[in-house]
Amino acid sequence: MATNLRFALTMFVLIGTAVFLQARSVNEQFPAREPLASLPHQLHQWQGTDESISPETLKVLGKGDFLSRIYLDGSSNRPIQLFIAYFPSQRTGEVIHSPQNCLPGSGWSPLDSAKTLLTLPGHAPFSVNRYLIGKGDKRELVFYWYLSHDRAEASEYWAKFYLVMDSVRLSRSDGALIRISAPLRRNEAINPVEERLVAFAGELTPIIHTYVPR
Repeated sequence: MATNLRFALTMFVLIGTAVFLQARSVNEQFPAREPLASLPHQLHQWQGTDESISPETLKVLGKGDFLSRIYLDGSSNRPIQLFIAYFPSQRTGEVIHSPQNCLPGSGWSPLDSAKTLLTLPGHAPFSVNRYLIGKGDKRELVFYWYLSHDRAEASEYWAKFYLVMDSVRLSRSDGALIRISAPLRRNEAINPVEERLVAFAGELTPIIHTYVPR
């Protein structure tokens, strides 16, 4: 029942947002930015390798700029996956999709969910979604958040609310989803994995506005 209600509310918010944005007649602004592909492959001790995104996935995502990259920690050789989806416009139905909607289809199930506060250089403290997910005997820890116009949000609903407000105030509807994740070894405690994700986010956040403009 709760899942069905959440799905219905999500659909209502998405459809309502899309209708409002399409109805706006103000000329949309597109601020200058660098493509996500130019994000540095070297972030402190992490070295990144790009992953391809399948044509099927790109078709689902719609029109935007997308990056999927695996970063290896040079000191431990442990991986962190970075995925960023940036949409320069969300007026024509190309809106950011919550990762929660993709988990069941890819075989992953949420085992635990919460929000956690990140205090990182280059940005005011902000909340992110923290998910422990599982598929068979595999476990991953995931952080994700929405970013638009220097505003980071964990809540999909607040992100949509600010999208409408910024469309009115700024004539902009651009925004991004940022997701970082790390696998857990068998019987590994969560805390060290969470610390690696926080440390990686600390390297990413100060430079992200080059690619997701304020």
